[in-house]
Amino acid sequence: MKPKPYIGINNDPNGAMNPTGNVIRDAWVFSLIPEDETCEGWSMGQMDNLYDQVVQAWQPYANLPSNLPDDLKQRHAKIYVEAMQQARAKGWDPDKDVADEIADE
Repeated sequence: MKPKPYIGINNDPNGAMNPTGNVIRDAWVFSLIPEDETCEGWSMGQMDNLYDQVVQAWQPYANLPSNLPDDLKQRHAKIYVEAMQQARAKGWDPDKDVADEIADE
């Protein structure tokens, strides 16, 4: 069975508040892809390649937004604040995710 292509960050349930969505948003932060690139139709291989690029981009900053230079820190904040607002409008509830994790323990 051939793997399905990625549905795109704008079509991902709950505003793509998941690891794949984070990779795409981080790729936007580091200008690895343009902000209008949703990755819709991308293969698993393409997504894996983007993930590797994002990991490499974060290395100098120890994966901490607080370690980013001011321009990237501001870009990160803008992208993630907008993403959280959009996700909440689509029904994402971060408190529910935490409650679900606790219930699974």
